[in-house]
Amino acid sequence: MTPTKIKFLTIIALFILCVSPFIADKASANTTNTSIEKKQKASAPNDEQAEEDEEDEEDPTTDDEEEEDATGQNAEADIDDEEIIVNTKDGKEEIFEVPEGMIIDLEKTMSEYNNKQYLTIDTTCNLRDVNPIFEQEVYLDRLKRLPTAMEMPWNEVVQRFIDRYSGRLRKSVSYMLGASNFYMPIFEQALEVYGLPLELKYLPVIESALNPNAVSRVGATGLWQFMAATGKRYGLKLNSMIDERRDPVKASYAAAHYLSDLYSIFEDWNLVIAAYNAGPANIQKAIQRAGGIKDYWQIYPYLPTETRGYVPAFIAANYIMNYYCEHNICPMLTTLPTQSDTIMLYQNVHFEQVANVLGISIEELRSLNPQYRRDVVTGYTEPTDLRLPMEYIAQYIANEDSILAYNVDQLMKRDMVEVNDNAPAYRSTRKAGTTSKKGKSSKKSTKQKRSRGSRTVSIKSGDTLEKIAKRHGTTVAKLRKLNKISGSNIRAGKKLKVR
Repeated sequence: MTPTKIKFLTIIALFILCVSPFIADKASANTTNTSIEKKQKASAPNDEQAEEDEEDEEDPTTDDEEEEDATGQNAEADIDDEEIIVNTKDGKEEIFEVPEGMIIDLEKTMSEYNNKQYLTIDTTCNLRDVNPIFEQEVYLDRLKRLPTAMEMPWNEVVQRFIDRYSGRLRKSVSYMLGASNFYMPIFEQALEVYGLPLELKYLPVIESALNPNAVSRVGATGLWQFMAATGKRYGLKLNSMIDERRDPVKASYAAAHYLSDLYSIFEDWNLVIAAYNAGPANIQKAIQRAGGIKDYWQIYPYLPTETRGYVPAFIAANYIMNYYCEHNICPMLTTLPTQSDTIMLYQNVHFEQVANVLGISIEELRSLNPQYRRDVVTGYTEPTDLRLPMEYIAQYIANEDSILAYNVDQLMKRDMVEVNDNAPAYRSTRKAGTTSKKGKSSKKSTKQKRSRGSRTVSIKSGDTLEKIAKRHGTTVAKLRKLNKISGSNIRAGKKLKVR
């Protein structure tokens, strides 16, 4: 090595020592290429690795270039998007199912009205779309610095979930950072009401990827992924017309209530999160099998496969939603929607009625009211609220009669229908004198022809005109007309014409 290069490297080293207290995090990211190459090329022969280390010493720019070229995929060798593989200490592979929110169809999510209208890619962000590599101590320090009431420990499983978010799912993280401006204030308010740790607001990140219309493989629905039975237990309406699991506000308060109840059972937040995923019964079983130990990391082997990765995924979500910038992830830009308010309705109203009379987009109505499954607000069943942009509230009140009357016959169910009782009289088309297959003549006497269309029955004890009409496929009105009855009184034993 030439004296000039030695002098240059000495100056660089002194500079780093002087400014290291202010750029500790950055310095950790820009560790020497020796450690990076050991991670990326662990299979390379020792002599080749030594040669590369020498080259790095001679060129002080190599270290930064290697970091910038990292894609984040070197730590993610997994092929299946629904699984994460971790090598255990004894060299075995352990497979984890990832939560539903980590199997996001980003293209479909971005087609939602709110996302199309209010989220855009930040074209001014000058961060390179690469995922830097950091030492283990950096992740440990960052997790330790998170201002959380819940513990955020590091281990290899947590690291693999961090790698998945910062690598393969970085575009999804960009979307969620933008969408968080819509939903995080709602989550925080609900959690505050129940006195819960605010870091629980990141549960919907791993549950639904902040998609209020998300539906899992087993039918869990909404931002907080409530199953039907649990949602109903916590006051969410669910029927053919309405599904309040999709309502961001009501579902958030129901989730906070549920989490509060789980904490009263387990008194450990890791177990609470695990129970939110697997159900309290499964966690109780795992605790019993582990000898009564109430520690998530100790009952770990007895948990369902997905739940083993659920708490690590939650820790990783907390990490990436706070340290996204360190991984060169640019949040999508958010234009907050105009203010909205609710109006109480006492009649059934179709979205199309509101949209056409007030001139508002039906897609916007759906985005503001995702709980209504068939575009109908069922105010007649019970008073129900409709959320509208603030500027449309007064217009709705002023035009309510016109809205209720608009195209009502085509859009709404009928309240009453008339039965067509003018049934046609069917007659045989067989000509007189023809014979059947058995050789019998089909010619009937005039008396038989006349009697074919009439029938008389005896009135039994307990019979009413309604019962007789139902029994013989006719109506009360017809029975009265045939038998010249003005009222409803009939006597057992008497004859009654039914046709």
